[in-house]
Amino acid sequence: MAIADSLYEKLTNQEDARVCEDISEQACRETPRSFVLILLSSFLTKVGDAVASPKTTLAWVTTVVGAPEFVLGLLVPLRESGSLIPQLFIGGMIRRLAVRKWIWMLGSVLQSVAILGIGAVVLLMEGRTAGYAILGLVIAFSLARGFCSVAYKDVLGKTVPKKKRGQLTGWSASAAGIVTVAVGIMLILPKEAGNGAAVYGFLLIAAAGLWLIAAAVYARIPEYPGATGGARSAMEALSRLRILVNDKPFRRFVITRALFMCSALSAPFYVALAQGRLGSPEYLLGAFVAASGAASLVSAPFWGRFADRSSKRVMIAAALVTAGIGITVFLVDRFAAPLAGSIWFLPLAYLVLAVAHSGVRVGRKTYVVDLATGNQRTDYVAISNSVIGVLLLIAGSVGALVPIIGNSGVIALLALMGLAGAFLGMTLPDAQS
Repeated sequence: MAIADSLYEKLTNQEDARVCEDISEQACRETPRSFVLILLSSFLTKVGDAVASPKTTLAWVTTVVGAPEFVLGLLVPLRESGSLIPQLFIGGMIRRLAVRKWIWMLGSVLQSVAILGIGAVVLLMEGRTAGYAILGLVIAFSLARGFCSVAYKDVLGKTVPKKKRGQLTGWSASAAGIVTVAVGIMLILPKEAGNGAAVYGFLLIAAAGLWLIAAAVYARIPEYPGATGGARSAMEALSRLRILVNDKPFRRFVITRALFMCSALSAPFYVALAQGRLGSPEYLLGAFVAASGAASLVSAPFWGRFADRSSKRVMIAAALVTAGIGITVFLVDRFAAPLAGSIWFLPLAYLVLAVAHSGVRVGRKTYVVDLATGNQRTDYVAISNSVIGVLLLIAGSVGALVPIIGNSGVIALLALMGLAGAFLGMTLPDAQS
């Protein structure tokens, strides 16, 4: 307990670890322990995410096993939307539970099983069969992740006070950044030929164990019973969508968050633009992965502290950075081709984008948790994530414009989307007030 108190105080700059107003007195006394346990479990799963990323490792292994090309294009949309869309119904189920950490644990165990399965596929299968198996396991992983997403925000809201949630999210993302940098360095370093499938297969199997350890850590969080009740069937869950009509601040947040998808959707086009300019050497992919990790490592704690003061302003600032770097990349690509083709420009631009995306993630996660309390928080998280999941599949089709306007044109279009989100974000209420 003394270790948790000390670590909590150092990470949050809080000498009095018992100052909290929006959680129960019991939970308040346990805040340092809850903070540290949630931080550790989140770090472990983020390490697993870095190793099993659909943008790097999973994309690589689909090529190694000779899966059809369409499998590569489906990895990221299925991974993201599969965890978001069902949350409307998952939220209705979770509302009946007074203690919700067990749902997070179940989701973590199921994610472990899915990644273990992908590792086995890489070792034992090839071709189209391997591709279909990987897609099926990615869907299973994504659905399990949906349970964790809803339960995590509920447990966080019940165990950690408002002014500390953004910092927890920020420190977790920063720690994950260290691992992502390491993954990038691994991609940059030369590799021995002929052992790709075995190396990545065993790497994924090892990563699967991280979710199991995280589940064991999460079980120790001192979560006390909270509010219950709400939707108990699919139709009742769908009826909760009326919140989007009746709750103006929440509706505006969902629309704003949809526009903020630009930071995530832009990333692949930066990589594709660099490949078009420089080819596809492994060191280039490693540079982008390392840039992403460095961005989280350096910026997430800053964004976290900023979010505890005003998560609304964090989202606005991050969206403006996204728009600014996107427009800059477009102009450089169109009017300064030698600079765009330099070995450093696009990885550096991607680093700026990754910093902005980290801010968007920390800001919107903190905002939605602080905007509501109790079961209303469950509704907000589940409904917003389900709606964003559907919109993500739709917005993901922006890639079809590449033959017409090019990669830099798509980046510029998404930058304008971020600019619109920043202006709309200015009309949101301040969740910390």
